[in-house]
Amino acid sequence: MFLYNLTLQRSSGVTHAIHGNFSGTKQQEIVVSRGKIIELLRTEPNTGKVYTLLTHEIFGVVRALMAFKLTGGTKDYIIIGSDSGRIVILEYLPAKNVFDKIHQETFGKSGCRRIVPGQHLAVDPKGRAVMIGAIEKQKLVYILNRDAQARLTISSPLEAHKSNTFCYHIVGVDVGFENPMFACLEVDYEESDSDPTGEAAQTTQQMLTYYELDLGLNHVVRKYSEPLEEHGNFLIPVPGGSDGPSGVLICSENYITYKNLGDQPDIRMPIPRRRNDLDDPERGLIFVCSAAHKTKSMFFFLAQTEQGDIFKITLETDEDMVTEIRLKYFDTVPVATSMCVLKTGFLFVASEFGNHNLYQIAHLGDDDDEPEFSSTMPLEEGDTFFFAPRPLKNLMVVDELESLSPIMACQIADLANEDTPQMYAACGRGPRSSMRVLRHGLEVSEMAVSELPGNPNAVWTVKRASDDEFDAYIIVSFVNATLVLSIGETVEEVTDSGFLGTTPTLSSSLIGEDSLLQIYPDGIRHIRSDKRVNEWKTPGKKNIVKCAVNQRQVVIALSGGELVYFEMDPTGQLNEYTERKEMSADVKCMSLATVPAGEQRARFLAVGLDDNTVRIISLDQSDCLQPLSMQALPAPAEALCIVEMGGTEAREESGETGTRGGLYLNIGLQNGVLLRTVLDSVTGDLSDTRTRYLGSRPVKLFRVMMQGSQAVLAMSSRSWLSYWYQSRFHLTPLSYESLEYASGFASEQCPEGIVAISTNTLRILALEKLGAVFNQVSVALKYTPRKFIIPPESSNLILIETDHNTYTDTTKAQRKQQMAEEMVEAAGEEERELAAEMAAAFINEDLPDTVFGAPKAGAGMWASVIRLLNPVSGNTLHLVSLEQNESALSLAVCKFNSRGEDDLFLVVGTAKDMTLSPRTCSGGFLHTYQITENGCNLQLLHKTPVDDVPAALCAFQGRILVGVGKLLRIYDLGKKKLLRKCENKMIPNIIVNISTVGNRILVSDIQESIHFVRYKRAENKLIIFADDTYPRWITASCILDYNTVVCADKFGNITVLRLPANINDEVDEDPTGSKALWDRGLLNGASQKADIICNFHIGETILSLQKSILIPGGSESLVYTTLSGAVGILVPFTSHEDHDFFQHLEMHMRSEYPPLCGRDHLSFRSYYFPIKSVIDGDLCEQFSSMDTTKQRSVAEELERTPAEVSKKLEDIRTRYAF
Repeated sequence: MFLYNLTLQRSSGVTHAIHGNFSGTKQQEIVVSRGKIIELLRTEPNTGKVYTLLTHEIFGVVRALMAFKLTGGTKDYIIIGSDSGRIVILEYLPAKNVFDKIHQETFGKSGCRRIVPGQHLAVDPKGRAVMIGAIEKQKLVYILNRDAQARLTISSPLEAHKSNTFCYHIVGVDVGFENPMFACLEVDYEESDSDPTGEAAQTTQQMLTYYELDLGLNHVVRKYSEPLEEHGNFLIPVPGGSDGPSGVLICSENYITYKNLGDQPDIRMPIPRRRNDLDDPERGLIFVCSAAHKTKSMFFFLAQTEQGDIFKITLETDEDMVTEIRLKYFDTVPVATSMCVLKTGFLFVASEFGNHNLYQIAHLGDDDDEPEFSSTMPLEEGDTFFFAPRPLKNLMVVDELESLSPIMACQIADLANEDTPQMYAACGRGPRSSMRVLRHGLEVSEMAVSELPGNPNAVWTVKRASDDEFDAYIIVSFVNATLVLSIGETVEEVTDSGFLGTTPTLSSSLIGEDSLLQIYPDGIRHIRSDKRVNEWKTPGKKNIVKCAVNQRQVVIALSGGELVYFEMDPTGQLNEYTERKEMSADVKCMSLATVPAGEQRARFLAVGLDDNTVRIISLDQSDCLQPLSMQALPAPAEALCIVEMGGTEAREESGETGTRGGLYLNIGLQNGVLLRTVLDSVTGDLSDTRTRYLGSRPVKLFRVMMQGSQAVLAMSSRSWLSYWYQSRFHLTPLSYESLEYASGFASEQCPEGIVAISTNTLRILALEKLGAVFNQVSVALKYTPRKFIIPPESSNLILIETDHNTYTDTTKAQRKQQMAEEMVEAAGEEERELAAEMAAAFINEDLPDTVFGAPKAGAGMWASVIRLLNPVSGNTLHLVSLEQNESALSLAVCKFNSRGEDDLFLVVGTAKDMTLSPRTCSGGFLHTYQITENGCNLQLLHKTPVDDVPAALCAFQGRILVGVGKLLRIYDLGKKKLLRKCENKMIPNIIVNISTVGNRILVSDIQESIHFVRYKRAENKLIIFADDTYPRWITASCILDYNTVVCADKFGNITVLRLPANINDEVDEDPTGSKALWDRGLLNGASQKADIICNFHIGETILSLQKSILIPGGSESLVYTTLSGAVGILVPFTSHEDHDFFQHLEMHMRSEYPPLCGRDHLSFRSYYFPIKSVIDGDLCEQFSSMDTTKQRSVAEELERTPAEVSKKLEDIRTRYAF
């Protein structure tokens, strides 16, 4: 078995985010890393929309990311610390839209190791040096400079190692143009290591150490080190030189401290806490991330606590000495991994979990009535300041980037009866969790919908002059009339436009600089800008049936297949070409390309005829109206559209010239198929046809603009958009009702929209999220979803949500009541009334957990609910709240033999008072519910106590299998509780997953892989007859057939295991115990072992695996989802020839286009186990982002053309997915 791995949706969680001028212009961009992907984002300065410029998979783990600018430079470089044992410096080249690797310096072994640098990165703020550090011992400093050609150079590494030292964080200290200095948080563990009593470990202090790079002597000195009172978790560098006082802010538990070299005294200040916080008061508070903003006159920091509150930190200075730290509550946003303040006044917040946000900083919070805390205010040691959290005031959300991270569970099913299955993903953590319904398609925002007086048959938009930015008119054609609407603040009908209103229209457009053209069945109407009208009438009884128009040319087809060609002369007059062309059959459709920049005319006309052919006709003066080439079609053509795709637009700000794209002829057939054919821009030949089935109706095509380049809107029973994005073609359906006719639309509110008609309505639509694979409908949940299940013959979901360290609603209300009573008791006689008012206000105050986070209740506190949800409507049909400290861990729907066929039961496994480390619990329960009212209600029958954690449940032959800790049991339904029928005690640790096929049961152990168990009904025994040879920490598994199972582990590996053909599942356990030890099988396990068929390292923890068909008429694929929000598939090859081709392509790609960050692709995909029988489609698909010369050389090695290679890549993708 050979598999091909494809990513459908790249991971959406962000681990690092940096900002800088990466394209070398004034505009700032954001670079984010998503585990093994680097992505460049740009914000639209006017609207604040965030869009992706470039995404690149690096086949390695990004551990640190830094922006870096040479002294006096205007362009930022990207420095990456990864698991490759190399430091890599990238430059973004906007002309080619690629990351270019400028330097790659090797310093150690690959992999995330303790003493190999790559975990920490720090740059000198003046851009002279960079330090890369390991978790332990090693630190290297590289000096960066320019050579004579102004290219970036890198020195050999200078060592700053110190053994027996842990490093927590490194920053570059801003010292102006003194010798570069780096500050580290370190702990020396030498004494603790040699002290067996453990006392030294308790007394070891963390150190703040300064390393100085002496540029004169070219080496690194450990300049200064001092012990810290609190244990710091990260450092914030303070601007220095002429901009500020220099030094660092140390963020530690409950305190923030300013330190600097020299005479500067330490300034220390507690982190303010929320007033009346429900959190455990003994719990410390830390800052988790920060962002700095610096202008010529001032600087400030925004630091976020682990509750999500952002504080604005400023420093007061007297000459060069800092006198006080000032903290002011700014706003509360979801807890972030990184924050970036952009010069345009935006704050980008990359959330730990859930969607990422871009905020506009509306106010700096200087002049509001929020109290400002200062380090000079007197406080007792151990006391702190209090503030009241509130909704957003200084920040305004301008854009939200949808993120699925973390996907806790996922299932694919067609519950909405839409033919195409939907993905149901349970995402998120805590109160920001959601159940998301994912459908393949682009999200459509509806700008406006208005009713029309009848059913129109076509719509166009027209500008007044060719250099106008926005459209002036919308022209709507009916069966016997034409309506002209002008676009302004509102859209209203006008009568003085010069268009003939008493006839249907075939086409209307802007022609030349500023005149309008209307083509109707009896002639052509040319309306000049001064409202003069020229008419051309059809000869005799003939009518115009089809037409094609661009900026300077008009071609019409008269009934009987006669073509008439007009071209505009320099005075703006339309002239008819002397000859007319007789076609051999009736014309069905026509298309002209747009006139290329700097040329007089488009050279090609495409004509679709009744005899199932498309012909390309030349419009060149030398051979005008001569046929150049033709292509036979499988069905009659309905529409044609020639577009130019794949070019890059010219950018004024950087002075780059755009590159010409290729010409593509899109052909829509009457049977619902879309063909895309390459049109040679010199000879007019047609080649390399790609086909896609779009729907049941004939395909109509419309040219629209998307992100400054041409795209094609194809309409069948669904509407699709074919566009070029990030160096590859995308053909994506729109998640919208079916449309009949469309045209591009540009106005101030909607610069790149579409105006379309559907029955008797006119709609203005916008597509903003290009490149997105899924559009999402989200239903909010209360706690972290753990697992869910779709009961048979039902379109509802049952899911369990469980959170640790959380109060249930009842406990929360009790805790609030108790705190309110304490407030009143603590007040003196005089303040009783005031305290009572405050207590009442506190009880009534409701801060939503989704914004402000759930209060942390302490270890061992659990809250759970069981929810019955209709995912299509988003309604919760039934909600069962469990008691405090009872955590729901597993669920299964089953039918019991003892209760007949029609009764469905839900069994939920819960644990009481569970602690995670060491894993203990005071007992578990199996709750049995009957599902009533057609799957809309749950009725509790009974609770069955068990003596350990029931972490896995599965229905089995009219009974239920339960994994209680490490015991595998079969239970049956009784009157008062579930009755135990059978048990196996041989699983080593704890059962996390059970699945069944026939009489076989596949049991996943938490760390010992999969055990194959056979149930013998006659003897009522569960016997382990086979297991795996490797320990695997299983997180998900899926049965492929009777002998084959695929499993995923927490380190990100996918493995396919198969039982050998000669396996015997009729083995007996040895009842006498006298069997010799050496006959017991291998390593105390089962006597038979499963074979490993495939091994592959995905690189992200996989939490769900499912075998499913993703597109109607497609083949089955294995779909996996990961913790960081990625969705991928593994698909089998259908022929040896295909497998051979992709194997060779992968081999060439490994050598010709190695991963960007220096990791070896083969060793990355074999991180834990050697890769076996899986080909990496993600690497193969990077073929299209290589240079054209490299593409040619690789394709020649494979004895193909680059077009054939990309066609193979597209075919395997569209056969299984999208």
